[in-house]
Amino acid sequence: MSRAFVKEDDSGEPPIIPPRAALPAGATNYVTPYGLEMLRSEHTELETERNRLEVMPEKDSDARRELGIIKAKIAQLNERIGSARVVDNSGQDGDEVRFGATVELKTKEGGKPGMKRKFQIVGVDEADIKKGKIGFVAPIAKAVNGKKKGEVVELNFGRNKELAEVTSIKYK
Repeated sequence: MSRAFVKEDDSGEPPIIPPRAALPAGATNYVTPYGLEMLRSEHTELETERNRLEVMPEKDSDARRELGIIKAKIAQLNERIGSARVVDNSGQDGDEVRFGATVELKTKEGGKPGMKRKFQIVGVDEADIKKGKIGFVAPIAKAVNGKKKGEVVELNFGRNKELAEVTSIKYK
């Protein structure tokens, strides 16, 4: 058979769409107000890209493939936005660690005594360790949840255990 009658992209593999950040089955999709804003902004960007690709000529197989990926990402994002439950703790006093709190810990035993850690507990899509934001489903977030200033929490880092004191709890 002549290659002239076969579409080039027919033999290609279907695109692999990377999944969104893990949210355990049955878990509520908590987000901060900023986290919901981020999701909506991402949605706007993807829609803009989708609109750009839809006007490309049908012969452009790369554009069709990219369009398929964009549409799948939009579908995943729509699901996340639809299931989002916004938690705004901005007016809450810092007496107890909850979703949205910025927490500071100081190592008491194990690890490096005196070492300080600071992080904010956020939704899974907003989590970014480089920015000091961890998902509420992360083990360290679960360990400090419900703790008060001055309480000591046990942290497990693989085989290493550490005791750390909650030194500060703030809500923006």
